[in-house]
Amino acid sequence: MHNGFFIDVGSISIESKEVMPNTKTHAGSNQSNFANDRDCFTSKIIDADILAKTRKLLDSSIVYAWHKVPLKCKPPALTRIRWIWRLAGAYHSSRYTSRLMEQASQRFAASGRHSLAQWAAQKAKEEAGHDRLALLDIQSMGYDPLAVVQALVPSAAQSLVDSLTRSVQALNPIDCVGHAYASERLGTFQGEKYIQSVEALLPVNICATRWLRVHTAVGAEIKHVEEIVEVVAQLNERERHHVAEACYKTALLRFNPPKEGYISDEELQQILKTLELPAHMQAKFNYKLLTA
Repeated sequence: MHNGFFIDVGSISIESKEVMPNTKTHAGSNQSNFANDRDCFTSKIIDADILAKTRKLLDSSIVYAWHKVPLKCKPPALTRIRWIWRLAGAYHSSRYTSRLMEQASQRFAASGRHSLAQWAAQKAKEEAGHDRLALLDIQSMGYDPLAVVQALVPSAAQSLVDSLTRSVQALNPIDCVGHAYASERLGTFQGEKYIQSVEALLPVNICATRWLRVHTAVGAEIKHVEEIVEVVAQLNERERHHVAEACYKTALLRFNPPKEGYISDEELQQILKTLELPAHMQAKFNYKLLTA
């Protein structure tokens, strides 16, 4: 990915000839109409052709976003301290997800969208505690995790949180489905090989890929992607395209480089050198994070 935040774009291999729908067609103006739609999930058996078309529509939105971003700013190579930067971003992007999905579930339920409410509630449970995984990873690197995430707030992570918040607080929170698909689908492009490449940069016997393992193909991302495809396939055509637009916009956020540019390793080192934990303090912080 351009901002080197979550994925390696070299691994993207989606191909699609489907044209992405006009992102101005449904967004905004039709939000009030969606609020009047009742839950359209009427069958647990979904036609395989509809599933395939839905998957293609959503994947096409990611490909379309990828081609819309100019390749002008190559992200810096991953280093040991830059991994801490990415973990800080992972923390901030995960911190509010569970709470926001709970809100989405409540809003779906209030408008009679009970299956969507159930999906969002399940997503809230699945995402609970993932921010702690990032904190444990940072702590494993020998740094005060709470001080690190206070000092380091990547703009890419904040943009994703802001986008999800707006989606959930909209009249109809259907955009959160597209946000979830883009995030989890991009996670499926990373597997054990990528995780091992990260671990090769870390000190020997240091476990600092807990968060990464949960959010890649070796975790539950593939299963979650298939679940979202099934959810979207049971929506009406208008809402399927609306979810695809939200997926496209989320992918753009993930692909675009930060407006302020990339933080340098030198600047990171300067910030982190004062946040190292003494050896005798590391076990204490580990206990606090596990029991918080």
